[in-house]
Amino acid sequence: MIINFFIPELNNHDVQELWFQQDGATCHTARATIDLLKDTFGDRLISRFGPVNWPPRSCDLTPLDYCLWGYVKSLVYVDKPQTLDHLEDNIHRVIADIRPQMLEKVIENWTSLLDYIRASRDSPMPEIIFKM
Repeated sequence: MIINFFIPELNNHDVQELWFQQDGATCHTARATIDLLKDTFGDRLISRFGPVNWPPRSCDLTPLDYCLWGYVKSLVYVDKPQTLDHLEDNIHRVIADIRPQMLEKVIENWTSLLDYIRASRDSPMPEIIFKM
């Protein structure tokens, strides 16, 4: 995916000052992956085993990480599913019930966060609160 999609897509944009951040998941930190990302981003790579280590307890910067998975999980397990079919049905139902207004609010919060991060550059960021 990195070689066939991500890097070619980066070539379509000006990314000279772009930083790349990923968490410390094992699949993200294989030596070949880290080497490829270092070749692409140099010292602007935030990752376990990268030039800038993934900070412990850092906020996740993607809406899936900071919003969707927790929201879905909180609703999927309300009735304590006892079978995989029941769990799968709950997941499908919860995802299908997500309203466009919620997604719009998530994206609005996400873009505000990105603007805040861009503006803060090297200064510390206080606790970030997302509004739903």
